[in-house]
Amino acid sequence: MRLRAFSALFLTAFFIVSPVLADEEKTVPLSKTDINFSFAPIVKKTAPAVVNIYTKQKVTVMENTSPLMADPFFQQFFGRQGLTLGGRPREAVISSLGSGVIVNPNGFIVTAHHVIKDAQEITVILSNKEEYEAKVLMKDPKADLAFLKIEAKEPLPFLEMRDSDTLEVGDIVLAIGNPFGVGQTVTSGIVSALARKAEGVSDYQYFIQTDASINPGNSGGALVTTDGKLVGINTAIYSKSGGSLGIGFAIPSNIVRSLMDSKIEGGRVVHPWLGAQGQPVTREIADSMGLKSTQGVIIRSIYPDSPAEKGGLKIGDIITSINGTPISSPGDMQYRLVLAKIGEPTKFEILRDGAAQTLNIELIAPPESPKRDLHTIKGRNPLDGVTVANLSPALAIELGLDETASGVIVISAGASTHGINLGWGRGDVILEINGTKITSAAQLAKFLGEETHNWKIAYGRGGRVNVLTVQM
Repeated sequence: MRLRAFSALFLTAFFIVSPVLADEEKTVPLSKTDINFSFAPIVKKTAPAVVNIYTKQKVTVMENTSPLMADPFFQQFFGRQGLTLGGRPREAVISSLGSGVIVNPNGFIVTAHHVIKDAQEITVILSNKEEYEAKVLMKDPKADLAFLKIEAKEPLPFLEMRDSDTLEVGDIVLAIGNPFGVGQTVTSGIVSALARKAEGVSDYQYFIQTDASINPGNSGGALVTTDGKLVGINTAIYSKSGGSLGIGFAIPSNIVRSLMDSKIEGGRVVHPWLGAQGQPVTREIADSMGLKSTQGVIIRSIYPDSPAEKGGLKIGDIITSINGTPISSPGDMQYRLVLAKIGEPTKFEILRDGAAQTLNIELIAPPESPKRDLHTIKGRNPLDGVTVANLSPALAIELGLDETASGVIVISAGASTHGINLGWGRGDVILEINGTKITSAAQLAKFLGEETHNWKIAYGRGGRVNVLTVQM
């Protein structure tokens, strides 16, 4: 199975299922209200605030003059580059579709980031068929959210946001969007689960799961409650074939609200930073520490001079709640930190040596310290053609790495002038060369400029330390 980062909905009927009753216990509808039970009033109230989004992206493709180059058999020998043999470049336009939700009357629209990613033209179509060109106000690929703005002629219908923390499993929800480009449709279902993981969709693994039908084209559409409020943005499904199997995921409205109130730099959202990483409290850990419960997250690393260190957090502390909400996993902790505010105290309930304590920690924006100081390595050495940078919390978060990590990181592995290809990849951290600890990109560049034929390089990849020995 694999995740599909899109959503969609087909209009479905809603049935009331009752226990099997004996004939004498069965009753027929006695009132007009019984007969006319419907979600139509909710749909009329909410659907006008859900829009269709069409995007266009110009790309350059190779036009083949030889049909053989499109044959998979020939591609096996020539590779993807073989497709360009005998061809000429031409410009093509790629179109895609999705959905969005108007969240204020001035034309502020929220959608899924993957709907508008790399788009050069974005068209928003309202429920009344009016079309507007949209501009991107801000985007957050880590949360898979983007915010657009259109200049409408008059105030627009919009959806108020509900506190997504008030949702319970079993609550009825409606999903509204534009599946397969067929036009706006509505489906109903229930909240199947909360705080679900959906790997590969966003960095914040905290989703509302619903069985309301979701299909391609509904990414960015609305998940609404029976009081007509926005509780989530549909973003992905769990599927074998790409179609709905009754497992859909939505980004909670509280994340949307938090991002709208966040600090923005260069069109990107800046999230609060604690400077600590944690892991689940397993049964073994709980037993070794004399704890009755596995509730909480145990701190395993802290960045020097971070809010965590300055606020009194220590390695081995167990965070049990943040701002009064219980924490049971690193995903819970990350989600609650996203909802916190930069520059304001955040309340942490912790266990230290079995005793409960409270810490008030003021979170900050992830620092860009040390500066990146990019260097592209040249010369006859194992890193020829590789671009490296100093790793800071800001860069680590940008690359999806442990935010407490430090050192010199590989940004890209370009072409080597000496034909050296040792498989360096984005995110590799250079730790040590020939017994010397690497602390900066400038030091690394200088070290690699020295004449030597034998190299022993220790580097980190995927949480593991590897050692590479090279003779040149």
